[in-house]
Amino acid sequence: MDSHFGLMNVWNQGDFVTRAVALLLIGMSLASWIVILIKALDIIRYKRLAKRSQDFWHSEDFATALNKLGNEGGNPFRALALEGREAAAHHRNTKAHLHDALDVSDWITRALRNGIDEFTARLQTGLAILASVGSTAPFIGLFGTVWGIYHALMSIGSAGQATIDKVAGPIGEALIMTALGLAVAIPAVLGYNALVRGNKFVLTKLNSFAHDLHAYFVTGARVQSGVEATVVPLKKS
Repeated sequence: MDSHFGLMNVWNQGDFVTRAVALLLIGMSLASWIVILIKALDIIRYKRLAKRSQDFWHSEDFATALNKLGNEGGNPFRALALEGREAAAHHRNTKAHLHDALDVSDWITRALRNGIDEFTARLQTGLAILASVGSTAPFIGLFGTVWGIYHALMSIGSAGQATIDKVAGPIGEALIMTALGLAVAIPAVLGYNALVRGNKFVLTKLNSFAHDLHAYFVTGARVQSGVEATVVPLKKS
């Protein structure tokens, strides 16, 4: 194969637009992989914390249950339990004339919902980058291809030679930009879909935990569904 053709020749012979497109695609690829790796590790950690939430209810009191959730920073299950406890305590300590206007169920529901919404926003951080890369990278690569083909044809026309061996090399090199755009976009799209599924799993577990917390702070026990409805009591701290 002619050594004058290839990826390095595209870089060496390309102008500032071609090089800028290549650098932009490489930067987008790096950003995508960084987001995918960081968010994947977060989801793995949250799934491990979700398993601990099942042990929360097998405790003698609330303080012991909190310890079973762990003391790691950014633990959404522990944060939600604390949000519920603070909301319940706030409602109990409200003055009588205001207490009559507040419903404990609605108050705790709102507190837990706010905690879930804040965690959801944090969980979805970075997904916009993957969505943007997946939707724009193919077109950026295509722009680089069109620009490269234009300059290749201009060079061939000025040289006065349009034989197939003179056309195939430059045109083939220009198509490399399209391939590069697809190579950047495909991992971003697959990573986005995988992370969305992982986020949905974590949020499902968190919502289920919040439902049990709501029942506990309102009724004093966690409601369990089954053939016969049962409750799991837990002493309040």
